[in-house]
Amino acid sequence: MMHKIISFIMSKKFIPVIAVLTLLSLFISYTSLGHTEGNDDPRIRYTKVLTQFRKLIDREHYTPPIFDDVFSKKLFKKFTETLDDDKDILLQSDISQLKKYATKIDDEIKGAPLESFFEINTLYLKRMNEASMIYKKILAKPFDFTIDEHVMLDPEKIDFPKSMNDREDIWRKRLKYAVLSKLVDMQEDREKNKDKKDYKIKADSTLEREAREQISKQMDRYFTTKKNRETQDENFSTFVNCITALMDPHTNYFPPVDLRSFNESMSGRFYGIGAQLKEEDGKIKITSLVSGGPAWKSGELKENDEILKVAQGNQEPVDVTGYSVSDAVKLIRGSEKGTEVRLTVKRMDGSIKVIRIIRDEVHLEETFAKSAIINGAHKVGYIYLPEFYADFERPNGARCAVDVAKEIEKLKEDKVEGIILDLRGNGGGSLYDVVQMVGLFIPDGPVCQVKAKSSAPNLLSDRDPRVQYDGPLAVMVDGTSASASEIFAAAIQDYKRGIIIGSSSTYGKGTVQRNISLNEQDLFNNIFSKEADTENLGAVKLTVQKFYRISGGATQRKGVIPDVVLPDRYDYLKYREKDNESALPWDEITKTSYTEWKNNATLDKVINQEKEIVSKNNTFSSIKNEVQLLEKYNDKEYQLQINKYKEEQKQLKLVYKQLDTLVKLSAPLVFTNLSADTAYINSSNEKEDKNKQWIKFRANDIYIDESVKAMGKLIEEIK
Repeated sequence: MMHKIISFIMSKKFIPVIAVLTLLSLFISYTSLGHTEGNDDPRIRYTKVLTQFRKLIDREHYTPPIFDDVFSKKLFKKFTETLDDDKDILLQSDISQLKKYATKIDDEIKGAPLESFFEINTLYLKRMNEASMIYKKILAKPFDFTIDEHVMLDPEKIDFPKSMNDREDIWRKRLKYAVLSKLVDMQEDREKNKDKKDYKIKADSTLEREAREQISKQMDRYFTTKKNRETQDENFSTFVNCITALMDPHTNYFPPVDLRSFNESMSGRFYGIGAQLKEEDGKIKITSLVSGGPAWKSGELKENDEILKVAQGNQEPVDVTGYSVSDAVKLIRGSEKGTEVRLTVKRMDGSIKVIRIIRDEVHLEETFAKSAIINGAHKVGYIYLPEFYADFERPNGARCAVDVAKEIEKLKEDKVEGIILDLRGNGGGSLYDVVQMVGLFIPDGPVCQVKAKSSAPNLLSDRDPRVQYDGPLAVMVDGTSASASEIFAAAIQDYKRGIIIGSSSTYGKGTVQRNISLNEQDLFNNIFSKEADTENLGAVKLTVQKFYRISGGATQRKGVIPDVVLPDRYDYLKYREKDNESALPWDEITKTSYTEWKNNATLDKVINQEKEIVSKNNTFSSIKNEVQLLEKYNDKEYQLQINKYKEEQKQLKLVYKQLDTLVKLSAPLVFTNLSADTAYINSSNEKEDKNKQWIKFRANDIYIDESVKAMGKLIEEIK
């Protein structure tokens, strides 16, 4: 957890699918176990969850595990290292003391009295309270940055501390690194501003003290949030999710509230007030308001308002001091349309006000398909699809396949010569919509194969012989394009319908999940009913099938290898499916029958030409070299001697600066909006500003530029 604290100063590791998660984190709460009405005994409740969980796993999971002593030992290790994920709270003696449960947890999953969780959790919370007092003493004294020492931030390369003194030394080094990072930033800021009028130059000793004070405040907030969140129920949810993590990366346990959040994220709508939040210096503030949402309509809530308390109607307000953004959102969002939330906010001028807002439906336009035109040697249409969204609860709700079809029609009206579909950062979604979307570009035919654990493959096909768009097509992907994105890209590649272009491979998630209730009366029909909600045992997002390409190979682990590979700055990071040891294996089944695109030979010719050009492209070669340099700095020991630290940071900054320069075009692409979208975009200043930012972000993208060049060759060859 310490490296999460240090992320205030620098990010240790890239978090995959960040484009999607950044948005969803504003609306999806942390997993928590709801209380069962009439049954507040956690031992009974947790035991029932485990019992139902095991029955469900044994019957439905694609490759159910054997719950034996081997599994139990792995689970013991997984749970203790997940609770204390930086190995700076528990001691080696604690692990030794708790190891009596290492071969008993499998028996508890099978129905024996649940003891391991309670003892592990109790000891962990005790040690966590101890650890929460360590930083104050350490940060009370100045650090000596002339000493030649290092700190290891990768928990996989260290063991739990042998003693309390060892634990304190781990905290000392990590806090020292955090203060050192802050101090050097302050010194650089001093150097930049020293010649400015009225700028107060501070001595290094003053800056060091202020750096310690800032880190101390961050630690205050960190432990306040940690103690608020890590309740017994929360940690039990973590316990169950450690079981699922050993089965495969995509089977997860979550309570009914999180299933609702999942469905909302898929549909692009939810019930709330339509306000995006941020954490700033330990305060929860309003970042922006969703246009047309309840908060926007009320006119009372303003950007930068600080939220002090949250109340449900006339109930007692909850002080959100020390809350994380996602925990505050959980309180504000509520669960039903038409309910009232009361926010106690502090204005910029210091005044305090209670604002009453009635929750209503909020649409997240950022999740929907959007298109534009790229003008140059050829007029190229560009469609951005952030996820394969689908509103499952409404017959006329938002569906990405329908929306993409509309965007294609608008692009055709503007007479584009080719279309680029951008699936970078698209983590997947609705399988039904993938099939429909592939059908927009091909005559009727198979799209993918889906196989359950003990049945023959099921062929999913487009049955509509119409082709909405039969012109030149390119699909952009990257290492975070997953699941449904990979099915789409694989089908287009197998049909030789378009050029797949992007980083070394897509994510490699070739499994199918289904949400199934744990409630006993629900296990027979596998649906999440309103009646089942009352028991609050939760649900499991369960891996039940695997995807296969129509050419026979799985997308699992391997992902989709683009036709034209463009070096990516994140390729060296280990975040894909193949990097997770619990991921299901790659395999293949029999190829199905399908007919390649009529221009397949032309497509192959252009792909080969483009590969040759990219291989000789100095910019992409430089990107590859810079990324290899970054790999050397990943997961290593970091300097705590200030001069060596500065030299190391200097080298890193040069690499990052070079990469930023390399991936940015010297002359931006010329984007224009579609004729059909002009009136909507110009209807408000907010829409105009968002559109400008959306276009500006893409106009300088070297990967879009290369896709446009490849598209140009395809257009010219097909003419």
